[in-house]
Amino acid sequence: MRDSRRFALLLWAVIAVWPLAAAPRLKYVVIVSRHGVRSPTWDAARLNEYSAEPWPEWGVAPGELTPHGRELMKLMGAYYGEWLTKERLLDSKGCRDAGRVRIVADNSQRTLETGRALAESLMPGCGIAVQSQPESQKDPLFSGAGTPDPELSLSAVRARLSSDPQRLLGDHSAAIDALQGILDGGRGTLRKLREPPFEIGASLSSKTVELTGPFNVGSTLSENLLLEYANGFRGGKLGWGRLTREKLLRVLEVHAVYADLMRRTAYLARARGSNLLALVLLSMEQAASGKAVAGALGSPGDTLLILAGHDTNLSNLSGMLGLSWRLQGYQPDDTPPGGALVFLLWRDDAGQDSVTARYIAQSLDQMRDADRVTVAAPPVSQDVPIPGCRTRGSRCSWSSFKTAIEEATDTAFVAALPGGRSPKP
Repeated sequence: MRDSRRFALLLWAVIAVWPLAAAPRLKYVVIVSRHGVRSPTWDAARLNEYSAEPWPEWGVAPGELTPHGRELMKLMGAYYGEWLTKERLLDSKGCRDAGRVRIVADNSQRTLETGRALAESLMPGCGIAVQSQPESQKDPLFSGAGTPDPELSLSAVRARLSSDPQRLLGDHSAAIDALQGILDGGRGTLRKLREPPFEIGASLSSKTVELTGPFNVGSTLSENLLLEYANGFRGGKLGWGRLTREKLLRVLEVHAVYADLMRRTAYLARARGSNLLALVLLSMEQAASGKAVAGALGSPGDTLLILAGHDTNLSNLSGMLGLSWRLQGYQPDDTPPGGALVFLLWRDDAGQDSVTARYIAQSLDQMRDADRVTVAAPPVSQDVPIPGCRTRGSRCSWSSFKTAIEEATDTAFVAALPGGRSPKP
């Protein structure tokens, strides 16, 4: 009887510690981040055609990261540092792990400054360099490689609109009208959102598919209102005093429709996103194997790769892989400033690798008020299942993840990156 009790106690002790012994540890992380809050990309003259009153001044050139936006990215960098230190991926002592961190940014001002802000706060004082292509050329990592066929692009978009593209207008007319009301306040504007009419066409000269009408224009204008809110504008500078957080969520529906149609449609997403996704896989494969892999970003032994790009990149990757999320306070699959799609590579005690994905972004009010985000008071986030993966709970086996990436990638749009990436201090 005594032996039976001893055996039972021993068995319960083994069961109690078994999950701890088998818990995977974090080995490598890829953060694909959108740049922080920027000013509108359209100039004032063009913007003012659609509003009854002038749009506010931003104090920076069109499309540039704002000082507030830079501060928000520093807050995110500090959060990543705290989170990944707690996960024991980064060492909290000094700059010991600085050489194992790679930050690569697109070469626009808003992405370079986003990368620099993250580098400054991730490991303060450690001098992490930000790598980028020369500013005189497009970076195929972020802009894509190869040239999409305009007719295939057009067919792919039309296929998603079924037999009646105009039905999309009816389904989202309330959001369009709400946006029009904020723009003109009932006083009228030079141009209306519904002019020109909603049409889809292919441009043989620019090799792109084009969309006209309220979703194209409304996507830009509703995004600008989001940027105003996130940049901390208040009073008359925030949507001329007509914008609330509730109205903002409503009008961002227009932006969500456009982004889903023009960035997440499978062919369009593969055409622009395949090169980026292929290099993400190569970099994760290098980390998993511990051996150099041609085309990978960084070196064997790296623990963290941050890619500072655009909302288009995030929508492309999610469209290719069939990823979806809904963060509190945002539209489905929204890609707010500073938000990131994160791939986490785990290894268990048996040496088996697995992958999880997560979407992370500051809330609208965290951005507006520049609230500090920490592990105790984190940004909003959601674990994102990876379709097609054979999972262990919420994890995707490495082999299944690799297969999913390879099947989503179109090799016609994958190319080696030209030249070297020079550090940008």
